[in-house]
Amino acid sequence: MIEKRDTTPTSADGPEPSSIDPRLLEILVCPLSKTTLEYDRARQELISRAMHLAYPIRDGIPIMVPDEARVIED
Repeated sequence: MIEKRDTTPTSADGPEPSSIDPRLLEILVCPLSKTTLEYDRARQELISRAMHLAYPIRDGIPIMVPDEARVIED
């Protein structure tokens, strides 16, 4: 039997959030405003300041669907 090993980087606080490819971040824009996005590594979200939305990143994949975005307040 082959045992699967978890290779996720960890810290004292638990698993470390994965990062997004910087080249991908350069080309992604908010689907509504077409403005650049900010990467929130701790929350695993892409932030659209123009639309006050946070798009989730699930399993390393940005979910760029407005209905899936969380409304953020400044």
